[in-house]
Formats: sequence, structure tokens, C-alpha cells
Amino acid sequence: MSMFKPSILTLALTAAGLNSFVAYAAEEDQKTKNDNVEVIEVKGFRGSVVESINTKRFTPEVVESISAEDIGKLPDSSIAESIARLPGLTAQRLDGRASRVSVRGFSENESATTFNGREQVSIGDNRGVEFDLYPSEIMSGVTVYKTPSAGIEAEGIAGVIDMQTVKPLSKGEQVIMFNGQYEQTGFDKLNPDGDDKGFRGTVSYIDQFADDTIGVAFAYNTMSSPNQEKRWNSWGYPDKKVEGYTDTYSMLGGAKPFVRSSTLERDSAMLVIEAAPNDRLNMTFDALYVDFSDEKILRGIEVPFGWGQGSMSAEEIPATNLVIDENSGFITSAVTEGQRVVVRNDYEERNAELTQFGFNTKYDINDEWSVEFDASRSEVERQIWSIESYSGTGRGNDRGVADNIGYVFDGGNTGAQFSHELDYSDYDLIQLGGPLSWGESKPLNLKYGLVDADGNDISGYKHQAQDGFINAPEINDELSTLKLAASKVLDNAYISRVSFGMSYRDREKSKESEGYFMTLAGFSLDNPGMMIVPEEYRLGSASLDFIGMGDMIAYDTNALVEDGYYDLFRESLNDSKHLTRSWTVQEEVTAFFAQADINAEIGSIPVTGNIGVRYVKTEQSSQGFAANTIDGEVVVSPTDISHDYSHFLPSLNLSFAIDEEQTVRFGAAKTISRARLDEMNASVSASYNQQPDDNGNYWSVSGGNPELEPKEATGFDLSYENYFHEEGYFAAAVFYKDITQWIFDGKYEIDMSGVADPSTGEIPSNSTGTGSGKVNGGSGDLWGYELSLTLPFTMFSESLDGFGLIASHTGVEQDITDPNGNEYELPGLSDQIDSLTVYFERNGFQARTSMRKRSDFKGDIYGAGFATTQVDIKGETIWDAQIGYDFAEAGIQGLENLSVTFQVQNITEEPFTSLQGDNALQVRDYQDYGRTFLLGFSYKL
Repeated sequence: MSMFKPSILTLALTAAGLNSFVAYAAEEDQKTKNDNVEVIEVKGFRGSVVESINTKRFTPEVVESISAEDIGKLPDSSIAESIARLPGLTAQRLDGRASRVSVRGFSENESATTFNGREQVSIGDNRGVEFDLYPSEIMSGVTVYKTPSAGIEAEGIAGVIDMQTVKPLSKGEQVIMFNGQYEQTGFDKLNPDGDDKGFRGTVSYIDQFADDTIGVAFAYNTMSSPNQEKRWNSWGYPDKKVEGYTDTYSMLGGAKPFVRSSTLERDSAMLVIEAAPNDRLNMTFDALYVDFSDEKILRGIEVPFGWGQGSMSAEEIPATNLVIDENSGFITSAVTEGQRVVVRNDYEERNAELTQFGFNTKYDINDEWSVEFDASRSEVERQIWSIESYSGTGRGNDRGVADNIGYVFDGGNTGAQFSHELDYSDYDLIQLGGPLSWGESKPLNLKYGLVDADGNDISGYKHQAQDGFINAPEINDELSTLKLAASKVLDNAYISRVSFGMSYRDREKSKESEGYFMTLAGFSLDNPGMMIVPEEYRLGSASLDFIGMGDMIAYDTNALVEDGYYDLFRESLNDSKHLTRSWTVQEEVTAFFAQADINAEIGSIPVTGNIGVRYVKTEQSSQGFAANTIDGEVVVSPTDISHDYSHFLPSLNLSFAIDEEQTVRFGAAKTISRARLDEMNASVSASYNQQPDDNGNYWSVSGGNPELEPKEATGFDLSYENYFHEEGYFAAAVFYKDITQWIFDGKYEIDMSGVADPSTGEIPSNSTGTGSGKVNGGSGDLWGYELSLTLPFTMFSESLDGFGLIASHTGVEQDITDPNGNEYELPGLSDQIDSLTVYFERNGFQARTSMRKRSDFKGDIYGAGFATTQVDIKGETIWDAQIGYDFAEAGIQGLENLSVTFQVQNITEEPFTSLQGDNALQVRDYQDYGRTFLLGFSYKL
């Protein structure tokens, strides 16, 4: 049996990241050995499977990949859903859509995301990319690097996820394609002004000119995608004393259930221009533009219970009208009498605009030397406008009709059912205004004359001028990159090529946080009442039957705000949290790398791979605010803090070709993950003390820590791969990471030189401070294994040609401790991840069903004021299915270029569930999204 050893051409292409060419290079290499090998052309989904297998087989690093047969034909409707099916990967859903991707037990903040090899900006507060921003329709593939090499231009402990656009010259033919898809949610409209139907469409064009020396690829995609949700959301679960009982029991403190109707609208355009005027020069320009808008309509009733005003709000509650589960220590059923609620009609817009430009040129000076230049610029702007509109039976805690409300918790993690007596769909009963005294703002109270200068109530309406609230955070993220590199092909028995170079990244990300109290425009002490919803803004009602609250009034909140029915008042005047959440962070990263590509033999075993080192120098700075609240008003002083550090990051990737089918891989590398941006900024709550603390410091500070450094890990990978068929392989892998410098809560010393005391406006002589926030420290280990299998059933019988399955299982364990020796659970870590796809494709007909499963994990969600909050999320199993037909096989004239598909997503209606505490009844969120149906077509000219 002949031994397979990749050629220098193959190694050069894979090392350059040109994975789409790898299969062709390998094919040519094999063809020179045996011209009689039969070539079997596999198209469609099976073709994309073959290309993904070849990418994994011939890439020096440990990778997973997905690819599209044609642009706009990735296997799933979103990039995140496709990535989440790869071995060792999974996704967290955000508003029903797979968005945040975890790799081998690490959250999205521990992996880097690149676009054509260049690091990407993000629309969130941190580094983790939300993949629903990127349309799958304009991508040609995604490669996930689980082990790094010195030449990869990004850093992440978990890995690097690279999204790729098409190379028009490699396509070799003109392609004009139209894709369309009709979308329908499983729920009927949950809000009268919501959408339950949507569409998406793509037009793409690829062509070559000037004797195939110039190639152009263009794609435009537009999408309007509805999503609906029935959500149970709790405030929390306080412990209560019960008359006649000695123990305390957990009770529902309050709840905010609602129905949500969302529409994600996205317009995207991609352009690639490739020029190869001769065999030695290749130049590529690529551009991406995305205009993203996510509109949400939310309606529900906020129900105080243990933290309310009714009969269950006392420290010791009566034993009547409640049921206690002694085994769980939980009050599973109760009735509170005399409670007022807040009827909510909320509206939210999340708008983002992404622009990305890149230019790359490669030039072969001669047969040995080549050089590369790469430059890019990317920018994203995101604005959120989130309106809460309140209504009820009367203003403040003590006016209006109260209700008698009961709850009964369902079994499992699904929340509770309520009982009530009032009709919340009655526009005469439920009126605009604040039914609870939530407006605790001294400046707001002073504006309307509700309190005197000392904050004393002089009107009977203290804290009652808040009729709604608006959160309005903004993000701007800019990144410029530059890379210069060179390589030399060697002719020896061990090293096939050496490459070296430098790169520079300049990133600046800023966040501005603000909130506004809403007060009815006509409110005054002469007119302190509520307001009936004007007829022209009424939309009927929304049903809350899913939690037993019946119908509620529905009105156009955004139109009321735009038409001036509310006056707005900045919350930042009395609450310093907006200033401590506003910041700018800059990073300048300079890197130098050197890498040697290995192409050797040990005995009779071919050995390929690479060995290299990357030196990374980082200079980071942050500007923000030192804020304090004095006498009910915010005082502030600017801050500006800098820090720098450097890392040596060696890496090694080896592949041992046991025979033509079997490969053993080994990888070792040191990697880093940079701190979250909301933890390393210079905005803090600060106060200056006249006496030093135990550390001898005069400043007391809490908030960001601008001197945070990256988390570090030394990782090892060992895998066995068996490519037993053109469409099949089996792999088993183990991995281990020794983690240091993880980030935890703690104390640190901070230099406050030049920062004025917020209470006096003067710069004190003592500049040292004790900070409370995030610090580097603690350490531990993470280890796990992966099993993956792609199995074509034609191996067993020719009659099963077209049938196959793709399956993977990953197990992950950790042992991490904080600086105090306490156990710590990594965010994003599910100790078990499974995926399965069973497919059939033959004679134009295609059918497949897919499953992805993950166990419980800790995840980040948006909390109050859009602050990032970590919660315990229950594991989930999600099933999707798709059938389709390609008329090219039908022989019907005029339809040979048409294919149609029908998909069902979330077949089993798997909910998203998060908990507060270790009691299964203490449900924080129970989100039911229902199913989604998609009917699509593709037509290729």
C-alpha cells in the first residue's frame, strides 16, 4: 500500500488558510500517483460534507468546518446553528435564535472571531460576537481552529472561528443565483401589532473576466424574520416567616411575565474583487455591509407578591391561602389580597450598522520567496431604544382599585399560573400612568415639586412621577489591522517552508449608557391623575392566558412617545450607574511571528504540521468617569488609565499519517483570552476618605479595572482520525488546558493621580486607591474528550446510497478555583454536548433531521439597564428538520436550475429556562418560542 504524503503545494495552501483549495490540491496529489482512480462527483448537502471532511483532513491545525456547495447554500438558516452542530461546539439562544457560540466548554468571550482571517468587532458590550448579525446566505464557509498556529491573527483560549467569503477566481464559472424563503412562526400573532410571517431573499453573482485574471463576487441579502415568545420571568424568591411555623420558606417575590413579538430586519451586501494578472500575483479586495434592526413588542403584567403591598408582603405572613412544600422549603401556592399591578406595554429597537473593508495581496517573488500584505478596517455602531410604558388603576402605591391575586407553581421549571379578579383589558379601568411608586429620584421629585430641598414629601406624591422608563445605551467599536509577512520554500527532509511577519491591530470600543424617566406631559400637582389611552393609539388587547391573567390592553407605546405624550428626564442626574457603565477602551496590539512548516518522515511515517512562536505586545488604555452620588445628585470626575503587557505564545501542530486513511494529531500551544471590556474599563464609583483604609489607601473605588491582563492557558490536544470513505470519517480526541490568570472578583490597588474628589472638585494629595472589582488570579484545569463520526450508509449496501449520519459527543470537566481557593464554574461550560444529523440525498431528493443537545451551564444575558448578568441556564435538546428537491435530476425543461426546501425549526418546542438558586421551582425565566416553518427556493442561472 502506498503511503500518502501531502505535497508542498498542499501544505502551502493549507498554511495560507486557503482551505477551499485543499481538497483540490489533495485530489491532484493523489491523481499524479494513480490516474485510474475513479472520480465521483458529489453535490448538494453531501458535497458540502465531503468538502468539510477534506478541510479537516488536510489542515495542519485541529479544525472543524462547514462549507456551502454554492454561495447562499450553507446547511442551516443561520451561521450559529451550523456552527453549533460541529464537534465540541454549542450555542446559546438569544430571543429564540442561536447567537452566542461556545467552544469546548468556554463562553463566547474566550474565543476569537475572524472574517477572512481578520479579527471582528462586536455589537455587544464585550468581545463575543453575536452571529445573528452575519447572514449565512453570503458566506461560503466557516472554519473553527481548535489549536492555534503562529500565523493566525487572533487570540482565544477556546479557539478561533473564521468566516469566509467566496474566492471568485477559484469558482471558475459564472454563477447567478436567486434564493428566497418564506417564514412562519408556530404561534399566531401574540401581539396585535406583531408579525408572524417573514421572508428573506438573496441575489448573488460570481464571474471571471480578462482571461480569468479578474474575478468578481457580489451578494445582496434582505431579511425580515419574525420571532415570538411566551415568557415567565420572576423578580426573585425571598424567604418568609409563616405564622405557626418555625422555619422560613421561599416565596415568589414578584413576576414579570409577558408575550413578545420580534422582527429582525437585516440588509447585507458583500463584494469581493480578485485579481491575478499573472501566476505570481494575487490581489483581493472584500467589503461587507450589514444594516441590522431588531424590533421587539412586549406586553405583560408586572405582579408584585412577596415584595408587594398585599397581604403577603409582611415579614411574617399568615398561614391561610398558601400551600407549603416541606421537602423543597417552597411556598408553591398563595393568594395576596389588596395588591396593585403594573400593566406594561413595552417597545424596543436594537439597531446596528457594520462596515468591513479588507485588502490582501500575495506575491511570489520567485519559486522560493513570497510576500503578503493585508489591511482591513471594520466598524460597528449599535443603538438601543427600549421603552417601558406603565398603566394601572391609579397613581402610586395606594390609589386605584387593588386586586386579589393568587399563584400556583407548575411542575418542573415552567413558572406559575395566576388567578385574578380585575379585567385588565378594560381601557376605562387601566389607564396610562405609574401605578406604583417607582420614581425614586430626587431631581425628578424636585422638578414636579413633590419634595422640598431636603427630600421631604410635601405633596403626597413623592416618588410617583415615573410613568415609564427608557434605556438608551449606545456602542461604537472600531478596528484597524495591518499585516506584513514573508515565506520561503525550503528543499530539505524536515522543513518545507518558513514564514515570518508582523501585524498591528488598533481597536477602540466605547459605550454610552443613559436612561430616562417618563412622565405624562400633563402631569402636575394640579393634574396628578392617570390618562385614558387615546382612541387612535389603541390596538385592542393581548392575551396572557398562558399564565392565567386573561387579556390586557394593548396600545402603541412608541407612537405615544414620538407624539409628545411623555416628558423625559435623565436618570444619570441622580444615579451614577450610567456613568460607571459609560467608557472607552483602546487596545494597540503589535505581534511578531515565525513559523516553520514540517514535512518529514519518522521511519516510514510521514509527519506534517508546523511549529512557531508569536510575540504579542499590548498597550491598553481606558477613559471613563469616577462618579459618586452626594445629596441625591451625581458628581463626576474624568479618569484616564493606561497599562501594557506582553506574551510569548509558542505553538506546535503535528500530523502522523499512519497510512492513507489513518492520522494521529498532536497539538500544544500557549494561548490567551483578553479581559471583557465591561470589566477592564476606567469607569468607577469613587469616594475619597480622609483616613486611610487597611491598605493605606485613601480612595475607595468599585467598578472596572483597567489593569486587567488576559487569561492564560497551556493546552494539549491528541486525536486519532480515520478517513475510511470519501464521505465518511471517525475521530476521537482528548484535550487538556492548564489555566492561569483567570479573572475573579477581588481587591486591587489603583492609581488615581489627577482624579478630582467628586465631593470637592479638588485633586487630593494622596492618589492611591483600593479598588473592588475584577482581578487576575486563581487557576485550574479543564479537560475533555470528543468523539465524532460521519457515516455514509452506502458502505453497508448500494441500496442505501444517499443515506448517512453525522454525530458527535463531547464531555468536558473542570477544576477551577478562585484566588481564595473556592470552586468556580466556568461560564458557558456544559459538561456534555451532543449533535446528530441523519440525512438522505439522492436523485435530487433531500431530507435530514438534526439535533443539538447541551447540559446545564452558566450564561450571560441582558439584565436591568442592559447590564450583562450571569444566570444558571438549564440544558436543552433542539430538533430541526428539512426536506428538499433539486429539479436538476427531474429532467423537466425549464426547472433544471430550481431547488426547493421546507424546514421546521425547534420541532419539539424546546424552551429556554434559567433558574435563581438550586431549587427547581425557583425559575427566573421560562421562554417558550414555539416552532418556526420555512419554505424556500433557489434558482441558479
